[in-house]
Amino acid sequence: MTNSPLTIQEKDNKIWSHVRSKWLVRTPEEIVRQNYLLVLVNDYGYTLGQIDEELEITGARGTGKARADLVVWKTEEEKQRQKSPLIIVECKSDNVTITSWDYSQGENYAKIVNAPFFVTHNSKETKYWKVKKDRMPGYTEEIEDAPRANASDKQIEELLARLKVFKENEFADLLHSCHNIIRNREKLDPAAAFDEIAKILFMKVYAERHLKADMKNNIFSLDWVESAEKYTPNYLTVIFDQTKKEFGKDRIFAKDEKINLRANTIKAIIEKLEKYNLSGTSTDIKGVAFEKFLGKTFRGEIGQFFTPRPIVEFMVKMIEPKEGEVVCDPASGSGGFLIRFFEIVREQIYEAVDKEYQKNKAVIEKDSKLSEDEKAEKLTEIYEELQKELDKELANSRIWKLANRCVYGTDANDRMARTSKMNMIMHGDGHGGIHHHDGFLNVNGIFEERFDVVLANPPFGQMVEKDDTVVEAQLELDDDVVNYYRQVYGDAYDISQAKIKAAKGKPIASLFELPKGDSIKTELLFIERCLSLLKDGGRMGIVLPEGVYNNPSLAYVRQFAEDRAYISAIVSLPQDTFVSAKASVKTSLLFMQKFTAQESKNWIGLLDFKREEILKNQQKERAEISTILNNRKADKDKKKIAKAKLKELDEFVETESRKLARIDFDYPIFMCEAEKVGISSTGEEDINELPDVYEQYKKFKSDPEAFADKTK
Repeated sequence: MTNSPLTIQEKDNKIWSHVRSKWLVRTPEEIVRQNYLLVLVNDYGYTLGQIDEELEITGARGTGKARADLVVWKTEEEKQRQKSPLIIVECKSDNVTITSWDYSQGENYAKIVNAPFFVTHNSKETKYWKVKKDRMPGYTEEIEDAPRANASDKQIEELLARLKVFKENEFADLLHSCHNIIRNREKLDPAAAFDEIAKILFMKVYAERHLKADMKNNIFSLDWVESAEKYTPNYLTVIFDQTKKEFGKDRIFAKDEKINLRANTIKAIIEKLEKYNLSGTSTDIKGVAFEKFLGKTFRGEIGQFFTPRPIVEFMVKMIEPKEGEVVCDPASGSGGFLIRFFEIVREQIYEAVDKEYQKNKAVIEKDSKLSEDEKAEKLTEIYEELQKELDKELANSRIWKLANRCVYGTDANDRMARTSKMNMIMHGDGHGGIHHHDGFLNVNGIFEERFDVVLANPPFGQMVEKDDTVVEAQLELDDDVVNYYRQVYGDAYDISQAKIKAAKGKPIASLFELPKGDSIKTELLFIERCLSLLKDGGRMGIVLPEGVYNNPSLAYVRQFAEDRAYISAIVSLPQDTFVSAKASVKTSLLFMQKFTAQESKNWIGLLDFKREEILKNQQKERAEISTILNNRKADKDKKKIAKAKLKELDEFVETESRKLARIDFDYPIFMCEAEKVGISSTGEEDINELPDVYEQYKKFKSDPEAFADKTK
């Protein structure tokens, strides 16, 4: 290892290659490569004599001049003797999301030269892989790290055996450890202990965002806190008050909320958490780890249930998210739907930015009038400009818009609202639109006809009763909050708030059309709420009990939905999908697309036309009934029979007109029953047919008739 740290050297739009001992054109790709070289030397302890750059790999698929970005040998002697290297490194520019192609390319290079490790890297993420020589190409296993210099054979073997999940488990175990400290020291029940650790996590997020003046120190460490207490004795209270203000618009914390722990317990948690910088830790690690922590804590100890990941993945894919679309989950729970929507669109943005960069790069490289230096300068300018679109801190960048203007959720349970917000933070942000509020009521950016996509797994079996009224606490907003949302959403915000204020003191159910009395099942009201939140042409996916589809008493609910949206797909789930959550009700996934104004007009017009046709055919019979009912001297039994007949005719008009209208308004509906959906009755991983169902759905959409023929 060198005596002093290696550093990046640049001049005249060139960057120095320490390995090749020459100045290279300063392209975005070269910057990434030279920076990772510093990591290998300064952090991993390799010497320049153990490393090669741009090494041609003979026999690589796809090109006769394939080159590995960086190749690392176990010793300098092994490099000189042309022995098989230890590590192959594939570097990508920062605007590129590392994909399975990059994994397979690195694996291909590593297999050709018989290297046991390969690394895929850009400044956004670094992933480590082991090469499986006994498996077909494409089989990859991600591991925790690459070996340091001078690692023994035993250490290398141990590293190859340590899959990436160890890091995830480490963080998840850390959170469990914090949870246990609170339970043991403070004698709190699991739910109360979780609430307190959530407060400290939010405080840590706030500190990492705003107290970065001295980056030499860990700004949320025990040393930092105890040093600050010398000048501000109630420092922890001050920081938590600032944290509450940070998340004030979302009502995540009550104004008088406090951390209900002794100072020594809070400090013990801070000391546990200080090794992780949440801003710097990979979203892959902290996101999955937090979900593991939630799954075990909530399902096992608190008894709360979250939508299983395979169901979330399937439903979000079926909705087909796109950049610029706005999504809402009015019963957000842990935020699973919103997180996956956010991740998919974020990947789309990264891919679009890279595509733009590659297009410009191809044009510049073909320009024979430009020197190599001029090409590099232009490429760097374009690259740096495109990078701004990926900066989530830069207002109105593409990533900023996604995180701050496109993802919304609310949950009536304060614990769930905090959980979904923290879960979003752990997965890379996009949490700004998460609120603690009743999902049936408008709040901030969540109001009618605003969303392109709505996804929900609402609570089943509960009732919205007549005493569930709109109360003052649901309307209270500080003037600065009102002004902020008015500025963001304009007149639509004022209209949405006026509607709720006018309903103060009234039953929540009175705001909706579906309820036929003083109460209604929660899941039924959520169908109407989801449809009302959608823009014309918007798409929704919702988990519902199968009784909604076939119970005769709920025909009016099905008709309500039919009058407002196309049914895109219905996917029936196994009986035991939610058994691990102590819910035995059989469910299906319903996907719908809300009518545009013209489509609604067409459907209602067709329905009215069919009604009129049937009524014309009933004219004579109805006239006879009317005569009987209007005759004061008519026999009571005759009138009773006439009333029954009139009711029968009315019911026939409704059912037959819909039946005839459906024939003329015919459109294909994808229907499928899945037997295995990735989760067993005990909550363990299982066979998952849903990816295949999604592929079938795509084929169905492209050619419904052909799909129908194949399934006959």
